[in-house]
Amino acid sequence: MAQILRLATRESALAMWQANFVKSALESAHPDLEVEIIGMTTQGDRDKSSPLTKLGGKGVFVKELEVALLEGRADIAVHSMKDVPSAFPEGLGIAAICEREDPRDAFISNSAASFSELPVGARLGSSSMRRRLQLKEQRPDLAYLDVRGNVETRLRKLDDGEFDAIILAVAGLKRLGLGDRITEAIDPLDSIPAAGQGAVGIEARLDDQPTLTLLSAINHVDTFDCVSCEREVSIGLGASCDLPIAAFATLEGGNIALQTYVGTARKHIRVKGQAVRQDAIAMAKKVTQQLLDQGAGQLTSKG
Repeated sequence: MAQILRLATRESALAMWQANFVKSALESAHPDLEVEIIGMTTQGDRDKSSPLTKLGGKGVFVKELEVALLEGRADIAVHSMKDVPSAFPEGLGIAAICEREDPRDAFISNSAASFSELPVGARLGSSSMRRRLQLKEQRPDLAYLDVRGNVETRLRKLDDGEFDAIILAVAGLKRLGLGDRITEAIDPLDSIPAAGQGAVGIEARLDDQPTLTLLSAINHVDTFDCVSCEREVSIGLGASCDLPIAAFATLEGGNIALQTYVGTARKHIRVKGQAVRQDAIAMAKKVTQQLLDQGAGQLTSKG
């Protein structure tokens, strides 16, 4: 008889893609395993009009899934790592991260060939303050507007003329088969991605050793190490991931290089670091302290 593993997920198209991706990977790695997908609707899905900052940050996309884990109604929960808050409920944690898709931000427009070619005053839509602040440094002449809804809804708003361009994640568009809508993939140095962007993570109960063992077979170590380095910045700043904080790590030979950004409309700070892989977390802590020394704590608390 097959072993059953219950997987909790949001019910959006992208979340279901991620859930089915993890289901396929686990069942391929463990032929006697059957993964049952449990779709759930979160507060972030129910309220598509309020800005994320008003709802309490992107953690609204994961809270209900975590309750299902804690109550034993699910064995694992699948998340976009960029939506996962820096702190977990006691007893839960990320047990595995799948290989990362393209982490860059995507510029999408039906009229401009690139971000730099948008005309003065053009309306640029994004739900991410991180993206808006970084791009505004380069193009302060644009009108930066909030846009909510799933990927398809945002694209429809663009096509209906509510915006001249929108910014989404390259990874999400590719996973939904919408890669042809990408006008330009933005250089990650121009718009540093959110910690974990493009990576799918699997949360579990930390005392559930049989499940942790199953998950270890699909953990992508390079991605896990880079995302852990990025998340160390969010953790060190004590930030929920609705704040305008960016952290992006890449492997360069045996080293991990880290780029970070913290900003508000008043001020922005960028710090970078590099270390051998085994020292990457210590390096991320040092970079975080440099951010704090330059005033990041005041930005994130008052931003």
